[in-house]
Formats: sequence, C-alpha cells, structure tokens
Amino acid sequence: MMDLLEAIQTRSEAAILFSSYVSMGHLLNRHLTRHGYDPLFLHGATTLPERQRMVDAFQAGRHPVMILSLKAAGTGLTLTRAAHVIHYDRSWNAAVEGQATDRAHRIGQHKTVTVHRLITEHTVEDRIDELLTHKRDLASAVLTSGERALTQLTDHELADLVTLGTRR
Repeated sequence: MMDLLEAIQTRSEAAILFSSYVSMGHLLNRHLTRHGYDPLFLHGATTLPERQRMVDAFQAGRHPVMILSLKAAGTGLTLTRAAHVIHYDRSWNAAVEGQATDRAHRIGQHKTVTVHRLITEHTVEDRIDELLTHKRDLASAVLTSGERALTQLTDHELADLVTLGTRR
C-alpha cells in the first residue's frame, strides 16, 4: 500500500482508501499520518458537518488521501478528485464494494479512475476474491446469455451454484 501511495503522490494524484473495518481505518490513519500523508478519515461516527468539511477539504486538494469505512462511504459522497480507489481489504458483498468505488465515478469526473484491490495470497481475502470473481462471472454469463448459460455449466459448477456452504 505504501509503495502504491508513493507512486500516486509522485504523480500528484489523490486516492481514496477503503477499509471494511473502522478499527483498520484508525490503524491506517495513524500509519499514514506517521509517514506524512495527512489523511482524512470518514467513518460512521463522523458527524454530517465534519463529513462535509472532509469532503470539501479533499476535493479542494488539501489532503492527498482520504480513508473511508466501506459502509459509511456508501451513499451521498462525490469524490471526483480521486484518480485512484484502493480497497485495502475486501468486502464479502461485491455490491457494497462497487458502491464505494462509485464515489470516484460520479458526474463531473474527468479523470480515468484506477481501482486497486489489495489481496494477501492464501488468506481469507484471497478466498473472498475468488468467490466474488466467480460470482461476478456467473452473473455476467447468466445476464448476457440468459438461461442458456445455465445449461452450459458443468455438473460441478451447477452444484457449486446451488449448494449451501462450502464444497471442497
């Protein structure tokens, strides 16, 4: 994450950094502060006036990084200054993560926004990523091909689709 933020800073760009956990947001805030980033941290306990002050300060370019808890950042924010969205940890809910990413993809956005997902191999995050990727691919296949896509699944893929719990 630090290498990524350094590259973003070198390009004079801004980033929004999402975590699913408020406690991790506090840790990230302290860590980035110690390294001179002066981040903002918006979470569920942030008051509406403070939230607006943070958004205005970020949009005005006074802070290069804004940390947001995933759920607190789900609605009502427009952060078009961000050219980078970083998901520090993965959410089990792809829709929540997608809504968070959309904070940078708003009306008035004129930059290309790059989304970075930080995943540690062979951890629960890696498994979450596999599940979300599989879920997105399956949804895309069904939506674009309709019921025909279901008939093209292997027995194992079909069983995975309808089985509760894990199959390994």
